[in-house]
Amino acid sequence: MFTNNDIEQIGKRGSSLPEIEKQIVHFKKGFPYLKVLRPATIGDGIIRMDEEKVSEAVKQYTKKVHSGLKSVKFVPASGAASRMFQSLFAFAEAADTNEKAVVLLGEAKFKNTSQFFEKITDFAFYEKLSAALGGIKAPDGSLKYCEIIDYVLSDKGLNYGFLPKGLLDFHLYGREPRTPVEEHMIEGALYGADSQGNVILHFTVSPEHLNFFINKTNQAAQQFEPKFGVKYHITFSEQKPSTDTIAVDTENNPFRLADGSLFFRPAGHGALLDNLNEINGDIIFVKNIDNVVPDRLKEETVRYKMALALILSEYQEQIFEYLRLLEKRSDFISDQQIAEMVEFTEKVLCIEPDENQYYTHKSTLVHYLQSKLNRPIRVCGMVKNEGEPGGGPFWAKNADETVSLQVVESSQIDSSIPEQKEIAHHSTHFNPVDLVCGVRNFKGEKFDLLEYRDPETGFISSKSKDGKTLKAQELPGLWNGAMADWITLFVEVPVITFNPVKTVNDLLRSEHQPL
Repeated sequence: MFTNNDIEQIGKRGSSLPEIEKQIVHFKKGFPYLKVLRPATIGDGIIRMDEEKVSEAVKQYTKKVHSGLKSVKFVPASGAASRMFQSLFAFAEAADTNEKAVVLLGEAKFKNTSQFFEKITDFAFYEKLSAALGGIKAPDGSLKYCEIIDYVLSDKGLNYGFLPKGLLDFHLYGREPRTPVEEHMIEGALYGADSQGNVILHFTVSPEHLNFFINKTNQAAQQFEPKFGVKYHITFSEQKPSTDTIAVDTENNPFRLADGSLFFRPAGHGALLDNLNEINGDIIFVKNIDNVVPDRLKEETVRYKMALALILSEYQEQIFEYLRLLEKRSDFISDQQIAEMVEFTEKVLCIEPDENQYYTHKSTLVHYLQSKLNRPIRVCGMVKNEGEPGGGPFWAKNADETVSLQVVESSQIDSSIPEQKEIAHHSTHFNPVDLVCGVRNFKGEKFDLLEYRDPETGFISSKSKDGKTLKAQELPGLWNGAMADWITLFVEVPVITFNPVKTVNDLLRSEHQPL
């Protein structure tokens, strides 16, 4: 199946032949579904904090920061903004004159584009666009429909069809626009600064966008450092070629380009686990680039980020205390202490043992507790499900037959089984990618995060290349399969902390508009 040239190509990408062969097997066999047992709900897997607890958590987190706690803010920002403008791309392809544009805007399928033009002055990028165009109206008073879209998407104007989402003008402050990367820098100053005012941020970016990010963050740092009394330390990384997955044809044979070489594709956000694995800090905040709000709405986000971090820190301290005790010989640990740890693991961390095996011998219990407690830990914010897409919180069966909390995407649930479909239907919350992570063990050593992912949770999709159909494979998602073997805690957070921008018209929502 693979030639010597193929093996050489694979090696140059930093991958290995056995890894590529595993991917071929996944294409042939597919990925198994995850068995969900029930949705995680308030009081049954999801923690709810009242206002008093949140306020106290903010105070305690602040004390920990003053005592030396250091955090890193990790933001996946490599995605291009082109998906935001799919409706505009489609409209531009159909309308080649203003006269035709006027007719098409009356059609239902271009409703979103019609709204874009109706509200065009409400976008934070409007003044830049108007200046580039020399005004958005033609001499007869009509909008320059075709030119507007051309200047939004191409390098004649804003070049938003090329730029990453993180560098688009999202919000307006007076007449000054602000990008998502700048909003994340301000968030970092508000909840990520250490006791000396250092703010550490890491953005994953595409190589073609790196210099744009460097220029933007350098400019923003000059403005924000004196304003917030902080010092930014910003680093960037790119998705590694070694994480790309091979594409295959419809017969599951390697897809080849015209020159005979193998074709590889980016493997989704799960590939960023390699990037996250290189980040070190007491805690790591993870949040998507497009989930930002103007300053007037940041308070709740900041408070709950601190609360999630405090929960992680406190639970981690308890876990570390148990692990230090377990490291001693089992005869030094009392039965009462073992019972306490078992109850903590099951009732607090929501990790249930294999129902067919009861661990009665002390040495066996010690080994089991060590295996379940000595792992990376994450606290995931969960918002009430109001129809937004995203993975949901569930109690699920693991490969070792234990049960734990998992973030589960709809594609991982076998909806052909009525029971599984019904369980999924009753999910009350979903994951907005609002994570706080602990990646060190009780000895202060960094976990190798690659050892705690479930390789059986990938995804296969149909794509095309040069007019030919191909099958593509994504790695286990960063916040579901890639973290499947982490200790997981779910905490309800307010809906206002989740304000994603998936299409350009989402910027017209009140949350993204100035008062």
